[in-house]
Amino acid sequence: MLVRKLSWYIAKSVIGSIFMVMLVIVSLDAISALVSELGELGGNYDFVEAMVYVLLTLPSSVYGNIPFSSLVGCLIGLGLLASSSELVVMRAAGVSISQITWAVMKPILVFIGFGLFLGEYITPLTDQLAESRRAIALGDTRALESRHGLWNREGNEFMHFNAVLPNGKLYGVTRYKFDDEGQLETSSFADTAIYQREHWIEESGKETVFSEQGTEVHEFTLRKWETELSPDLLNILVLPPDGLSVQSLFSYSKYLTQQGLESKEYRLAFWQKLLQPFITASLVLIAVSFIFGPLREVTMGFRVFTGVVVGIVFRTVQDLLGPASLVFGFPPLVAVGLPMLFCFGIGILLLRRAN
Repeated sequence: MLVRKLSWYIAKSVIGSIFMVMLVIVSLDAISALVSELGELGGNYDFVEAMVYVLLTLPSSVYGNIPFSSLVGCLIGLGLLASSSELVVMRAAGVSISQITWAVMKPILVFIGFGLFLGEYITPLTDQLAESRRAIALGDTRALESRHGLWNREGNEFMHFNAVLPNGKLYGVTRYKFDDEGQLETSSFADTAIYQREHWIEESGKETVFSEQGTEVHEFTLRKWETELSPDLLNILVLPPDGLSVQSLFSYSKYLTQQGLESKEYRLAFWQKLLQPFITASLVLIAVSFIFGPLREVTMGFRVFTGVVVGIVFRTVQDLLGPASLVFGFPPLVAVGLPMLFCFGIGILLLRRAN
């Protein structure tokens, strides 16, 4: 009964600290993103649209900062208990370090589960909606006039879409079709395209046909477009690898491998997302081991500083090993798992010494 009450007391301290750290970090991210978007204002993309864009990208910010917030939050939460000698009293009452560690890990599992839900079901949709609204509001027209959007190739045809909505609607569809000798045959632009029964319907567009005699321009209100592209595939292509769900990353990297195309970037993102719960747990273990080891009697400010430094070093190592795996060819799993295993090893070693 005593251990259960103490576990709940520790959990409340840790949860409150993590929420506080998360609020600060996400707020700073949002302010930074908003300032960056102010330089893109133009057309229908006004301050309100920029605010909407930043708000739609907040779930991604929360998801990406869960490991770092858990690390610093645990250092603060346990540090408060250590500064008031409450951890000493708990140890004197017979509560072991392993029990305290488990009491810290239990609320972390809630954050991990919340992060999995965000990464799989929320952030892919909100990120795509944010990018689509932004592209539409900026008012880009043809591909060569646009700084945003998505390029795709299918055979001898190159396509550009200014915006891709999750419901299977495209805005600003530009298509360039070449012959086998690389000569441009046709180019067309349609305001929108809607997916209907395994094909697309282009709306309100023009097509230019190039021949030896000259060029001919045809306007159309509706036109059927047969292509292997589907809304599901476009939903994957429109986002960077780190914005996709684990399921999408796995299926698309498998598809690229089957087609004989390079899939390392998507496999790297797959392992980063799949192992994020274990990465969070490894950083929390480091935080607990520091409280019972090197940071047992230091000030709160120094604990926060240490957490920030450890988080930055961990992120930097990951950012270096990830691209290095793409360049030098070693498995992405090694690039993602090595820093995590190192943190687990250091944490376990320090906790054994504390015992």
